[in-house]
Amino acid sequence: MPPKTLALIHTSATLVPVFQQLCAEHLPGVQTFNIVDDSLVRTINREGVLTPAVARRVVGYVNSAEAGGADYVLVTCSSIGAAVEQAAGLSGVPVLRVDQPMADEAVRTGRRIGVIATLPTTLGPTADLVQRRAARAGKPIELTSVLCEGAFEALMSGDGARHDAIVAAALRELVTQVDVVLLAQASMARVVEALDAADRRVPILASPGIAIRHLAAALA
Repeated sequence: MPPKTLALIHTSATLVPVFQQLCAEHLPGVQTFNIVDDSLVRTINREGVLTPAVARRVVGYVNSAEAGGADYVLVTCSSIGAAVEQAAGLSGVPVLRVDQPMADEAVRTGRRIGVIATLPTTLGPTADLVQRRAARAGKPIELTSVLCEGAFEALMSGDGARHDAIVAAALRELVTQVDVVLLAQASMARVVEALDAADRRVPILASPGIAIRHLAAALA
């Protein structure tokens, strides 16, 4: 049987090596290829919403991945999650939005769920996904959404230390209020690693590793 092929669609080139390492660890027998377009998120941030034009482009990239021989498609950006779900309904191969396995794990983990992000265009889609996955599982939840004001702007201006400090302060407060925390952006995971153990008193979930482990089972 020929090896299976996974296509990864990214809105940031910085995520390519992150997922390459995860695939090497958890999907050693699976071939991969990447499609990257960082203009998608720039457009969403400029417009403030996922526009129909961006959604059509996402559907086009998923179609291209299928045409390129993908047996499975993973889209690694939470901000375009709604478009990913549209694309999945039009695709002949399975399509996964990166935060769905994380949302499902959070719903299994606790009733009080926190979602944290540095962009409202990412926070909203992830929070909506958690609510819908909880409803699908028939589990009542209490959702707390936190936007780290100023963190994204700091990161874009080159002040990574300020970004990390803002996110860390928000996490320290959020973990005292919930049973589990979801990071709406994978780039926030580095902040978690620097927290003291006392500030990680509840599970803090990041989507990349959870998604790839989910695919390891799906592609087995």
